[in-house]
Amino acid sequence: MPQNTVTMLRTHPRPTTPFEQGALAECIDACFECAQICTACADACLGEGDHLPHLVHCITLNLSCADICDATGRVLTRVTQPDEAASRAQLQACLAACQACAAECEMHARNMNMQHCAVCAESCRRCEQACQQLLGSVKA
Repeated sequence: MPQNTVTMLRTHPRPTTPFEQGALAECIDACFECAQICTACADACLGEGDHLPHLVHCITLNLSCADICDATGRVLTRVTQPDEAASRAQLQACLAACQACAAECEMHARNMNMQHCAVCAESCRRCEQACQQLLGSVKA
Protein backbone atom coordinates (compact mmCIF):
# COMPACT_ATOMS: atom_id res chain seq x y z
CA MET A 1 0.00 0.00 0.00
CA PRO A 2 1.39 3.45 -0.88
CA GLN A 3 2.48 4.92 2.44
CA ASN A 4 2.74 8.63 1.63
CA THR A 5 -0.75 8.75 0.15
CA VAL A 6 -2.20 6.66 2.99
CA THR A 7 -0.49 8.86 5.57
CA MET A 8 -1.85 12.00 3.96
CA LEU A 9 -5.37 10.58 3.83
CA ARG A 10 -5.14 9.49 7.49
CA THR A 11 -3.99 12.93 8.64
CA HIS A 12 -6.88 14.75 6.96
CA PRO A 13 -8.98 16.42 9.66
CA ARG A 14 -12.39 15.71 8.09
CA PRO A 15 -12.34 13.15 5.27
CA THR A 16 -15.82 12.51 3.92
CA THR A 17 -15.02 10.38 0.90
CA PRO A 18 -17.36 7.43 0.31
CA PHE A 19 -14.44 5.17 -0.62
CA GLU A 20 -12.41 2.79 1.52
CA GLN A 21 -9.13 4.54 2.40
CA GLY A 22 -6.68 1.82 1.29
CA ALA A 23 -8.36 1.36 -2.08
CA LEU A 24 -8.50 5.13 -2.49
CA ALA A 25 -4.76 5.51 -1.85
CA GLU A 26 -3.95 2.68 -4.28
CA CYS A 27 -6.10 4.25 -6.98
CA ILE A 28 -4.66 7.75 -6.53
CA ASP A 29 -1.12 6.41 -6.85
CA ALA A 30 -2.02 4.16 -9.80
CA CYS A 31 -3.57 7.14 -11.59
CA PHE A 32 -0.52 9.34 -11.16
CA GLU A 33 1.86 6.55 -12.17
CA CYS A 34 -0.21 5.78 -15.25
CA ALA A 35 -0.28 9.45 -16.26
CA GLN A 36 3.52 9.56 -16.15
CA ILE A 37 3.98 6.24 -17.96
CA CYS A 38 1.49 7.15 -20.71
CA THR A 39 3.25 10.47 -21.28
CA ALA A 40 6.59 8.68 -21.52
CA CYS A 41 5.13 6.09 -23.91
CA ALA A 42 3.78 8.82 -26.20
CA ASP A 43 7.22 10.38 -26.23
CA ALA A 44 8.85 7.02 -26.98
CA CYS A 45 6.37 6.45 -29.82
CA LEU A 46 7.43 9.78 -31.30
CA GLY A 47 10.98 8.44 -31.40
CA GLU A 48 10.03 5.33 -33.38
CA GLY A 49 11.01 6.91 -36.72
CA ASP A 50 9.67 4.81 -39.61
CA HIS A 51 6.84 3.41 -37.46
CA LEU A 52 5.52 6.84 -36.49
CA PRO A 53 2.63 6.89 -39.02
CA HIS A 54 1.33 3.64 -37.46
CA LEU A 55 1.52 5.06 -33.95
CA VAL A 56 -0.61 8.19 -34.26
CA HIS A 57 -3.64 6.53 -32.65
CA CYS A 58 -1.45 5.09 -29.89
CA ILE A 59 0.06 8.49 -29.16
CA THR A 60 -3.41 10.07 -29.03
CA LEU A 61 -4.65 7.39 -26.63
CA ASN A 62 -1.49 7.73 -24.51
CA LEU A 63 -1.95 11.48 -24.14
CA SER A 64 -5.70 11.27 -23.48
CA CYS A 65 -5.16 8.52 -20.91
CA ALA A 66 -2.42 10.56 -19.24
CA ASP A 67 -4.68 13.60 -18.95
CA ILE A 68 -7.65 11.58 -17.67
CA CYS A 69 -5.52 9.68 -15.15
CA ASP A 70 -3.96 12.90 -13.88
CA ALA A 71 -7.37 14.55 -13.49
CA THR A 72 -8.74 11.45 -11.76
CA GLY A 73 -5.87 11.36 -9.28
CA ARG A 74 -6.40 15.02 -8.47
CA VAL A 75 -10.18 14.68 -8.08
CA LEU A 76 -9.83 11.63 -5.83
CA THR A 77 -7.27 13.43 -3.65
CA ARG A 78 -9.96 15.91 -2.61
CA VAL A 79 -11.68 14.11 0.25
CA THR A 80 -13.51 17.02 1.86
CA GLN A 81 -17.14 16.62 0.85
CA PRO A 82 -16.55 15.24 -2.65
CA ASP A 83 -19.44 14.74 -5.04
CA GLU A 84 -19.86 10.96 -5.12
CA ALA A 85 -21.57 10.92 -8.54
CA ALA A 86 -18.82 13.04 -10.09
CA SER A 87 -16.12 10.88 -8.51
CA ARG A 88 -17.76 7.74 -9.88
CA ALA A 89 -18.07 9.28 -13.35
CA GLN A 90 -14.41 10.31 -13.26
CA LEU A 91 -13.40 6.79 -12.23
CA GLN A 92 -15.46 5.29 -15.05
CA ALA A 93 -13.83 7.66 -17.56
CA CYS A 94 -10.40 6.71 -16.26
CA LEU A 95 -11.23 3.03 -16.45
CA ALA A 96 -12.38 3.40 -20.08
CA ALA A 97 -9.30 5.43 -21.08
CA CYS A 98 -6.99 2.88 -19.47
CA GLN A 99 -8.75 -0.02 -21.21
CA ALA A 100 -8.44 1.63 -24.62
CA CYS A 101 -4.81 2.66 -24.14
CA ALA A 102 -3.82 -0.75 -22.77
CA ALA A 103 -5.41 -2.59 -25.70
CA GLU A 104 -3.63 -0.39 -28.25
CA CYS A 105 -0.29 -0.64 -26.47
CA GLU A 106 -0.61 -4.40 -26.08
CA MET A 107 -1.10 -4.68 -29.83
CA HIS A 108 2.06 -2.65 -30.55
CA ALA A 109 4.04 -4.56 -27.94
CA ARG A 110 2.98 -7.86 -29.48
CA ASN A 111 3.07 -6.98 -33.21
CA MET A 112 5.96 -4.52 -33.33
CA ASN A 113 7.93 -5.62 -30.25
CA MET A 114 7.75 -2.16 -28.69
CA GLN A 115 8.75 -2.65 -25.07
CA HIS A 116 7.72 0.84 -24.03
CA CYS A 117 4.19 -0.06 -25.12
CA ALA A 118 4.34 -3.24 -23.00
CA VAL A 119 5.31 -1.18 -19.94
CA CYS A 120 2.51 1.30 -20.68
CA ALA A 121 -0.08 -1.46 -21.12
CA GLU A 122 0.88 -2.94 -17.74
CA SER A 123 0.53 0.43 -16.02
CA CYS A 124 -2.84 1.04 -17.70
CA ARG A 125 -4.09 -2.38 -16.60
CA ARG A 126 -2.98 -1.69 -13.00
CA CYS A 127 -4.80 1.65 -13.05
CA GLU A 128 -7.88 0.07 -14.62
CA GLN A 129 -7.92 -2.55 -11.87
CA ALA A 130 -7.44 0.09 -9.14
CA CYS A 131 -10.35 2.14 -10.53
CA GLN A 132 -12.55 -0.94 -10.66
CA GLN A 133 -11.59 -1.88 -7.11
CA LEU A 134 -12.30 1.63 -5.86
CA LEU A 135 -15.70 1.70 -7.54
CA GLY A 136 -16.53 -1.43 -5.56
CA SER A 137 -15.21 -0.13 -2.22
CA VAL A 138 -17.91 2.33 -1.24
CA LYS A 139 -18.21 2.43 2.55
CA ALA A 140 -21.56 1.47 4.07
